[in-house]
Amino acid sequence: MTDDKPKRQAFAPVKPLYVDPAQAPDVVRLPPSTIYELEHAGLFPRRRQLSGRRVGFLLRELEEWAESRPVSTILPVAGKKVEA
Repeated sequence: MTDDKPKRQAFAPVKPLYVDPAQAPDVVRLPPSTIYELEHAGLFPRRRQLSGRRVGFLLRELEEWAESRPVSTILPVAGKKVEA
């Protein structure tokens, strides 16, 4: 007996367009309180209205914001092991 059904194609995972506000700290590695302060100062991407009661951040805007941050001039502490 042969299986004549067409085989499903494997698709690559789709990158999300939006990030829930609760996930934003994990994306940009900042505490929620800092994100809140930066939002209210106009220094962080604005939330988007996704539906009547749901908001989210555009992942692309969070990534662009992160890439726009200045390079750190803070050097590692001498003698402290730096994890890769």
